[in-house]
Amino acid sequence: MNKKKLIREQLDASLLRFNPLLEITVPSKGWIRAIRDALGMTARQLSERLGVTQQSVARIEKEEMAGSVTIKTMRRIADSLDCIFVYGFVPRTSLEDTIGHQAKEVASRHLLKASQTMSLENQALSREENEKAISDMVNELIRTVPSNLWNK
Repeated sequence: MNKKKLIREQLDASLLRFNPLLEITVPSKGWIRAIRDALGMTARQLSERLGVTQQSVARIEKEEMAGSVTIKTMRRIADSLDCIFVYGFVPRTSLEDTIGHQAKEVASRHLLKASQTMSLENQALSREENEKAISDMVNELIRTVPSNLWNK
């Protein structure tokens, strides 16, 4: 079996555990505020635990909502809230599906260019031949995953 494919399949299997996270929505006030409120902790109390000002806590909560808070800060806050900050990527489908979709797009674009040239030369492929050619190209792209697969 292709080494890259094996690595993808193993990572896909590992990532499946995180699929339930796709259902979770960020609380409207952000995670920091939601956890802090659920614990009954004031901004002042959190600021004391962190060794920063209360204004810093308010700024950090706003940065979280804006998406500009750093991972380092989130880890520090999570620790102060007796939580663990989790960071990662959860594929919408699977890595295999993502590569398959991209391979099909690349193959379709390539075949379209080739078809235009062939049509000018009166050598156009039939619909079945087109589908077979795309399928063969997709399989080859998935098997080899060339470095230019993701080029625009």
